Amino acid sequence: MPAGIMISARNMSSMMGRNNGAAGYGSSPLSLGQPNILEGQQLQLQHQQHQHQLVEMPQTTAAAESEMVRALEGEFESKSGSDNIEGASGDEQDLNQRPRKKRYHRHTQHQIQELEAFFKECPHPDDKQRKELSRELGLEPLQVKFWFQNKRTQMKTQHERHENSQLRAENEKLRSENMRYKEVLSNTSCPNCGGPTALGEMSFDEHHLRIENARLREEIDRISGIAAKYLPNPITNRSALDHGVGGFSVQSSIESDVFGAGDLLRSVSGQAEIEKPVVIELAVAAMEELIRMAQLGEPLWNPSPDNSTEDLNEEEYVRTFPRGIGPRPFGLKSEASRETAVVIMNHVNLVEILMDGNQWSTAFSSIVSRATTLEVLSTGVAGNYNGALQVMSAEFQVPSPLVPTRESLFARYCKQHGDGTWAVVDVSLDSLRPTPVARCRRRPSGCLIQEMPNGYSKVIWVEHVEVDDRSVHTIYKPLVNSGLAFGAKRWVCTLDRQCERLASVMATNIPSGEIGVITTPEGRKSMLKLAERMVISFCGGVTASTTHQWTTLSGSGAEDVRVMTRKSVDDPGRPPGIVLNAATSFWLPVSPKRVFDFLRDESTRSEWDILSNGGVVQEMAHIANGRDHGNCVSLLRVNSTNSNQSNMLILQESCTDPTGSYVIYAPVDVIAMNVVLNGGDPDYVALLPSGFAILPDGPSGLQGGGGVGDVGSGGGSLLTVAFQILVDSVPTAKLSLGSVATVNSLIACTVERIKAAVTGESAG
Repeated sequence: MPAGIMISARNMSSMMGRNNGAAGYGSSPLSLGQPNILEGQQLQLQHQQHQHQLVEMPQTTAAAESEMVRALEGEFESKSGSDNIEGASGDEQDLNQRPRKKRYHRHTQHQIQELEAFFKECPHPDDKQRKELSRELGLEPLQVKFWFQNKRTQMKTQHERHENSQLRAENEKLRSENMRYKEVLSNTSCPNCGGPTALGEMSFDEHHLRIENARLREEIDRISGIAAKYLPNPITNRSALDHGVGGFSVQSSIESDVFGAGDLLRSVSGQAEIEKPVVIELAVAAMEELIRMAQLGEPLWNPSPDNSTEDLNEEEYVRTFPRGIGPRPFGLKSEASRETAVVIMNHVNLVEILMDGNQWSTAFSSIVSRATTLEVLSTGVAGNYNGALQVMSAEFQVPSPLVPTRESLFARYCKQHGDGTWAVVDVSLDSLRPTPVARCRRRPSGCLIQEMPNGYSKVIWVEHVEVDDRSVHTIYKPLVNSGLAFGAKRWVCTLDRQCERLASVMATNIPSGEIGVITTPEGRKSMLKLAERMVISFCGGVTASTTHQWTTLSGSGAEDVRVMTRKSVDDPGRPPGIVLNAATSFWLPVSPKRVFDFLRDESTRSEWDILSNGGVVQEMAHIANGRDHGNCVSLLRVNSTNSNQSNMLILQESCTDPTGSYVIYAPVDVIAMNVVLNGGDPDYVALLPSGFAILPDGPSGLQGGGGVGDVGSGGGSLLTVAFQILVDSVPTAKLSLGSVATVNSLIACTVERIKAAVTGESAG
């Protein structure tokens, strides 16, 4: 049974009346999806047809034998041995010397029972046993012999009849699969030429003409790209080869005058087309700029007064890099930062993570809310990512609904340099297409990766963006304005923490310091994988993404509760039904470390966790996945006096670095968790994660010092509380106002309890 938080307005209200708004954890049934995969291969069809022939042949033979044997069965079962003598083998008796007169004798019921019992023990008795049976039963030895022969024939016939029915059923199954494969093959098309996959359905010449047509289109693309660099007005239209086949659309004359022409880049999601030659030139120039930005010091980069960060000299930047993507648009503010660190990962794996969109968004799930690779212009050379170039779109986030996300369309370029250094650079492409004014532009940003001994890498990260941050809430402005919310330090700290986490996942032995019920490396990996999915789900559901529609409930200022509904259908990782996301962010006049230690400690959980009903929380398993003691994955058990919540388990991951901390948890089903601990697949465990994101309220908060004054002083914390609650197990049901009010009360009560615990204020 998958775990989730299941709340009804009536139950919740009554429980909150008993315990300051206390409610309870629950669960809902899980729908496990089992996808059917159709593999229609021509070779399989031929093999199955051959099997049909093999299956049908023994059926005919067996049917004839069955008819013959059935005729013998009735005769041998009820007649005496004299009649059966005619069917005896000639090597034991001379049948010509025996009389042909048939004498019929029926065996008694007692004789048949004794023979049946002996047959079960020994189907092939020898002469001595047959004589002893004949003496005991009053029969002739030949009668006993032929009874056993007949019985063996009968058993063989029954067995063949059963086999025939099985083969007949298998034959029908193969025949239906054969027809299904034929139907699938008739609807597929060749990836090279676009024609049908079966050559018999079109002529040999037509097949080769289609292949040649595809080759000529590729040649035209290549020549157009070369011509775009040297001809002032290269041809934008192409021959009739493109008609009816699909491909690139033709730009308007206005776009041709502004942007030039050539080989156009197709992108998905309705993005405007961008020229490949221009993208290549931008990427090469961005790579040169990134390397110089990473290596130069003063006067380009000036240290801050406390030497904690480096500030970019904008005037020196313009003089050093006069080209680029153009001047800064009006209304956008520049953010630039640089950070250096040594991480526990070799350069090959690090480059692969950065160049693979899925791995990149997974490793940086707290920063990247979504990422898409729109087009791969080059896959690199020599079997690696050297020279790889791709167009991507991404959305960057801070874990709070009060900070809008930043969307960007950019090119990512990877290059290996002669001194063993790799570089990966991003550069914005928004200026190349006629779109509304961009709210975020990425100037050349990325990292230099230098190989070090023992599998380590030195990383120099540069983050340089121009952004409109006027929509950021007041309490987050100091953090965002300092460049730390989206800056290089946050990228590097997140990378360092993820490298430690991956090293923990790859560990083959279980450290002696880890406690609990995890006994195998497979179970350890499965539990870490489940926790990783929980963190990604939490981060993706707490931000002000453009894909999310938040509704603000009544409140005051920053402590407004924002809610959002999602319908979960056929998702094995979530319980089915209507899920309500609720989140709020507020400021606390205490350090982030104090808030983090309080929230992750199971001994103080009952002070804020209303849904645990004050039960004692015990840590059943512990996996350390970083140098900091706070970086760990735990399996907790709530020993509640409520019988419905006995032995409830909670999966929790806590992680921290100088730029932020997280405490994320989700109720899990005991049976499903046992499967995970035994090394089973964690993807089918339903999770509804809730938790906390803790950020410093200003730059000095990164050092852990400084006094606590107003918001932005650097000594306080910005805390985001987010719940995901299953309010109805029927996806088509409508969300009731009572459920929303209940969740609003739940999150408000939790906030008051946290404030009272960490600041000493009255909960009211």
